[in-house]
Amino acid sequence: MKAQLLTEESGPAGLSLTEVDDPTPGADQVLVDIKSCGICFPDLLMSQGKYQLRPPLPFTPGTEVAGVVRTAPADSKFQAGDRVIVASMVGGFAEQVVAHPAQLLPIPDVITFDEAAAMGINFQTALFALKMRAQTAPGEIVGVLGSAGGVGIASIQVAKAMGTKVIAVVHRTGAEEMLRAAGADEVVQLTEGWGKRLKQFAPEGVDVMIDPVGGDVFDEALRQVAPDGRYVVIGFAAGGIPTVKLNRVLFRNIAVTGAAWGEYVRTHPDVPALLHDELVEMVDAGMRPPVNVTYSLAELPQALTDLAEGRVRGKAVVRIAD
Repeated sequence: MKAQLLTEESGPAGLSLTEVDDPTPGADQVLVDIKSCGICFPDLLMSQGKYQLRPPLPFTPGTEVAGVVRTAPADSKFQAGDRVIVASMVGGFAEQVVAHPAQLLPIPDVITFDEAAAMGINFQTALFALKMRAQTAPGEIVGVLGSAGGVGIASIQVAKAMGTKVIAVVHRTGAEEMLRAAGADEVVQLTEGWGKRLKQFAPEGVDVMIDPVGGDVFDEALRQVAPDGRYVVIGFAAGGIPTVKLNRVLFRNIAVTGAAWGEYVRTHPDVPALLHDELVEMVDAGMRPPVNVTYSLAELPQALTDLAEGRVRGKAVVRIAD
């Protein structure tokens, strides 16, 4: 089969499309024909050797798999022909992957393989952050930083499905139409004075601020959280890891909480299936994971480069097979 192999941790340039042996599933494993694989920051970080998981070289990255079961153990709940999402962590940028049944989730009938691949880590992360970490309630106001990225778009859609008002905060120009299509009620451009503009839509501040960005925006973003509000740290896509001025947290009774989805799953392996059931309910009610750009398997290095350089708006997916 064809697979993208990472032979050195030099970023996207370390990948090459290679003919490799087909994987052989063990007695307790499922073999999946891959149709689509989402592109996310863990893939980029793995290619650079900067992720907490560092598989030995060479290996095939790819964490957000959508495909069709080819073979499965007789005692598993899956069978040949089932459409599935695979939480593989690695191996997704190839034509086939093996996984344990516990890593598989059913794809809702109403969405495509591309949409299913886009429904992986980003949407699980968004629901984990909004529900389990921030305990977001219907009617609250949610601010989303980095809203034109994959986690940002997912957070907008999940927050709207939870019955909130959403203010998208974005530094890239030309994204307003996409953000409003995703469900954002208001869009604030991340330029000088953006906090004052946000307060026009949320005079007391937002109840929940979702932050996958970090960096220099943190201080001003924390000022936009209402008393009793929650600031949820998801990641540091901007590169810098900010520090918290605790006096502001104390006197405004703000909670700053982390939402490290990958680490949480490692210690709570049953949670992804529970959150997936809720996401499926949202899909059945009309939510659709957006796919904003697609690449071929051969174009994966370019896709990761585009992600690293901020050229991907929304969610990108590698289409492995029709």
